[in-house]
Amino acid sequence: MFIKIIFSYILGFLKVSIEGYYIERFINICKNKKITIWNLKRNSGISLLLNVRVKEFKEVCKIAKKMGCKIKIKSKKGLPFLLNRYKKRKIFIILLLFVAITIAISSNFVWNVDILIDNNENLENIREDIENAGLKTGKLKSKISTKEIINKIRLEREDIAWMGIELKGTNAIVKLVKADEKPEIVDKNEYCNIVSNKTGIITKINVQEGTANVKVGDTIKTGDILINGWMEGKFTGIRYVHARGEIEAKVWYTKNRKIPYKLTDTEYTGEEENKYRIKFGNFEINFSKKYSKFKIYDTIETENKIRLFSDLYLPISIVKTTYKEKKEVKKSYTVEETKNIGIKELEEELEKEIENKDNIVNKNINTYEEEDGVQVYVTYEVLENIGTNEKIVF
Repeated sequence: MFIKIIFSYILGFLKVSIEGYYIERFINICKNKKITIWNLKRNSGISLLLNVRVKEFKEVCKIAKKMGCKIKIKSKKGLPFLLNRYKKRKIFIILLLFVAITIAISSNFVWNVDILIDNNENLENIREDIENAGLKTGKLKSKISTKEIINKIRLEREDIAWMGIELKGTNAIVKLVKADEKPEIVDKNEYCNIVSNKTGIITKINVQEGTANVKVGDTIKTGDILINGWMEGKFTGIRYVHARGEIEAKVWYTKNRKIPYKLTDTEYTGEEENKYRIKFGNFEINFSKKYSKFKIYDTIETENKIRLFSDLYLPISIVKTTYKEKKEVKKSYTVEETKNIGIKELEEELEKEIENKDNIVNKNINTYEEEDGVQVYVTYEVLENIGTNEKIVF
């Protein structure tokens, strides 16, 4: 009996309900005909739940009909029904197997490189140098020698004090510490003058070695000698030196622009369009047309790499491209509004050029009204240390 029940699970069985006044006779007839029924549960005096094998269900129905009993299928159990339930999901199962195989194979490669720089410092072209040294996405982990890569980067770049590489899952974590800038090494055997690299008015002179060629209040231009690279003594005569010293001058930064009264500007309409594509390494699948339906727009692209865990990246990423629609808007401004627009634009540009804004000592603004716009002039007076070394040629 037990073996028959086990085979019933493999071949399939039905859970049915029998309702009628001759349930006991129904059970006895089934046993006499050696029909396998099990898990008999009486719900009430005239109702019974039981399991029966699929191939014997027709015979059970005949017996129930003779006994005047009603029979109803409650559920279908067993392997055949389970396979039938999932036969429409073959694509899903195949895809699942494909993903599993992909994960197993891709776990031997590096699919993401995280570069962490201490104190969020900036190191120009560091990612390109790391890739050229041999650490890049798509490379077998067994082919990566972290020591060789570190040595190569350290030899090529003097701006790195420390470097470490850790391979975790399919992720490579590169940690860097930027080196402090080396102080300028002065070769005292090289004779040189200090010459002006800007136009301005001298406000302070501090000569450490050499002979001053200018005094406070002098107006100088680019190329003028500020400190001569020689010294003259009463008994020693002229002696050439490497000129050293600090010269402060008042210099000017000036910009001008004509701002029209009527401007054509662009502004966002609030309409957006999103497009997606999947990247498998260098291969891409687009799900929509490449170009936007908007005439004027800004493009924002974000790429999210697929990962299962914190350090298990897959060679798959989803790229989202957002197109933000813009429209041209014609605007007319008053004279005062036009002046303010021009002044603001020029001030922002000038302040980007000036390294230390605390050294700004004066600001001059001049505007000239014309028929179709305003000419705007903005000048900043700034105190700066000027001068650069120029070798003395004999």
